[in-house]
Amino acid sequence: MILEIETGRENPVLRKKSEPVREITKKTAKLIRDMEETMILFKGVGLAAPQIGVNERIILITIDGKKILAMINPDITDVSEDTAVAEEGCLSLPGEWGKIRRPKEVTVEFMTPKGNKTVMKFKDFEAREIQHEVDHLDGILFTDYVQENDVTLDDISGQLEAERI
Repeated sequence: MILEIETGRENPVLRKKSEPVREITKKTAKLIRDMEETMILFKGVGLAAPQIGVNERIILITIDGKKILAMINPDITDVSEDTAVAEEGCLSLPGEWGKIRRPKEVTVEFMTPKGNKTVMKFKDFEAREIQHEVDHLDGILFTDYVQENDVTLDDISGQLEAERI
């Protein structure tokens, strides 16, 4: 089922810290499937549960440019000292873009939808995706990292949608 994307910098759902998933149920599995459908339809490369109105610690990211990976209760346990600046956008902030400095590599502990505890290391774009989506779980938007005049407003709808995180 396609879900509605929550939007707006001051949206209370997007600004609330999400609760950990205590038990993986059929409802959790359905939520993940619905998030996946929604992310694909809106041409996102990542999605966090708060973006569809659910304040639970679940994110989806695209890896290898095509595979969608669901993470339950993701916890970034290590970041590299090396950083990079790149432009970010967000399905919850349509038409807004900003250059953000983030660590180039992250290590993440999470549960898979089957309940397996997993630790993985990501770099470059995938590391950026994870940081962006975990920020959503903590009520943080990418615009919180940039000065107001550093955010670009895109007047052409749909431009670069496939690159939105």
